[in-house]
Amino acid sequence: MRRVGIRCDAGVGRGVGHLMRCLALAEELRERRLEVVVLGDMGGLEWAAEQLARRGLRLLPGPGDAAAMVRAARRLALDAVVVDSYDLDPRCSGALRRAGVRVLAVVDDDDRGQDADIYLDQNLGAERQAGRVPTGSVRLAGVRYALLRDDVRRLRRGPLEAGRPDGVLTDHRQPGGAPVEPGRPPRVLCFFGGTDAAGAAPVVVGELIATGVPFLATAVTPRERALDHLRPAGDQTVRRIPPTDDLPRLIAAADLVVTAAGSSMWDLLYLGKAAALVWVAANQRPGYEEVLSRGLAAGLGHLDAVVRTGGPARACLRELLTSARSREELGARGPALVDGEGRARVADALLSP
Repeated sequence: MRRVGIRCDAGVGRGVGHLMRCLALAEELRERRLEVVVLGDMGGLEWAAEQLARRGLRLLPGPGDAAAMVRAARRLALDAVVVDSYDLDPRCSGALRRAGVRVLAVVDDDDRGQDADIYLDQNLGAERQAGRVPTGSVRLAGVRYALLRDDVRRLRRGPLEAGRPDGVLTDHRQPGGAPVEPGRPPRVLCFFGGTDAAGAAPVVVGELIATGVPFLATAVTPRERALDHLRPAGDQTVRRIPPTDDLPRLIAAADLVVTAAGSSMWDLLYLGKAAALVWVAANQRPGYEEVLSRGLAAGLGHLDAVVRTGGPARACLRELLTSARSREELGARGPALVDGEGRARVADALLSP
């Protein structure tokens, strides 16, 4: 095998989660000296297109039907195709397979009737589900297969373990070995995907302000005026930044991360970050409930409930802002669960005869 295609899209409505996990797999395949080409539509998101350009990945239009997908695979001489899309006609996978192209379908609980050689469901708890697959196909299930990008994986290396040959950091609460300054207000990072399509940032930052507790917050949102109506107290600091390549570093530097229950949760677990989650789409709810049931994050509920009631979410945020012990207990549980080698396991399966 020498050339792999990745079929995924991004956009304001779609978000960038599919793209980001596919980039992690692309990095692994490139390390193994395979050529990778991305077939898709970035929905006009300049930041998403820059992610591809920065990695030297070629972006071509993404075929939308089975016949066009097969033609593209033949034209590009693709040996395998990774399909990660809720919108693509599920018949594309079977058509590719019948054309002799190996297919890996990235799914989230529902395979949508795709016919693939490999089904990947990296969600926590997926390993407990039966997950029927066609004869001759395999299913990779659970967070053991979580796809993490290079810019996340390198942050669990730092000076605390400089004497070890592998450089792996064992005190996961402080990636890079940075100490927490006594008396400093907690640093909070709020982000809700690459587009914040649900408009969660102003709601959550508003609840942080309503706690009355000092904090230093960074909110990632593409909407320039999204937070202008908020009035933090004198000992509360809020700054807005647009979507950024620096997000992994911001996660590593934060004491508390407030985010949606999407695939970025695996980054937080890997880095040992205390997290408070909302869910904003129906497909996020199972993962949200699974993470909470294992005590891996705090839950704020559905975004609409936060808007309507506020009280329970506010109390949860106040506890996390005022209790370093609560944050440490949450953050300490993740690194043992997510080891950062998921993408290697997926690549092994894709490249196996």
